[in-house]
Amino acid sequence: MINSVDDIQINFNSDNLWVVNLTLSLIMFGVALDIKMSDFTNLLKSPRPVIVGIISQFVLIPFVTFLMIIIIKPYPSIALGMIMVAACPGGNISNFMTKLAGGNAALSVSLTAFASVAALIMTPLNFAIWGSFYEPTADILTRVKVAPSEVARFVLLILGIPLIIGMLINHYRPVLASKASRFLKPVSILIFLAFVAGAFYNNLDIFMEHIHYVLILVIAHNGILYFVGFYFAKLTKLNYLNQKTLSIETGIQNSGLGLLLVFSFFDGLGGMALLVAFWAIWDILSGLLIAYFWSAKSKRMLA
Repeated sequence: MINSVDDIQINFNSDNLWVVNLTLSLIMFGVALDIKMSDFTNLLKSPRPVIVGIISQFVLIPFVTFLMIIIIKPYPSIALGMIMVAACPGGNISNFMTKLAGGNAALSVSLTAFASVAALIMTPLNFAIWGSFYEPTADILTRVKVAPSEVARFVLLILGIPLIIGMLINHYRPVLASKASRFLKPVSILIFLAFVAGAFYNNLDIFMEHIHYVLILVIAHNGILYFVGFYFAKLTKLNYLNQKTLSIETGIQNSGLGLLLVFSFFDGLGGMALLVAFWAIWDILSGLLIAYFWSAKSKRMLA
């Protein structure tokens, strides 16, 4: 029997998918223009913070998400949306949030670079593994028949290629990369935010009618991930700057990629689309709030 939340039809057409494709690729390209080859080699000199960050991103996030699903038992499509968010790499706006919070910007950029590469394998792998562990979501995956290799090719197209091109331009034309980055990053993020706002407006009635299914769940899920990132960094004896950075990197997920995967492979599956779409809005707001809190706290400490 299909639950009513799984019958939700989001107003979203194939033309919109191309807009999101291009926008997410542009955001990744803008971020990649700031990434140097040395960001990867520097990991060898001080690997512990990055290793902790990668474990937090690709192990702790899906594990904690799975525990939440087991305890709360949400609708199957909503649970699959939570797994989709958890499987995605960190959000590209985390670099901006980290700078605003007074965290370790270099670590944030390094994690973005490494996570974007690792996501080519880890996003489809985590989604397939954790989705299959919970029977109701495993049933959806069986019916939809999504091959991890298809998701991997999709992630490579959206994240991998723009990452490689951006890094090559940075390596061979650093001045051009610096100028282009200052323009592209804010513009591409604004385009994406405008698109999310437009999609939200076009589906306002649907959101207002069904938002109660995901409102508290998304806020709680997001808050727990910030908490997990911060205290895992503290437990592994990273300094306060890195604790803030790991919290932001763990709490902010690339929900734009998740939303794109939902519409590309699941035809906008009811609760799945609703959860990921609300996450795309909420984690930007929560990221700004937590970054502002830490920024204000740092100023008070210096005063």
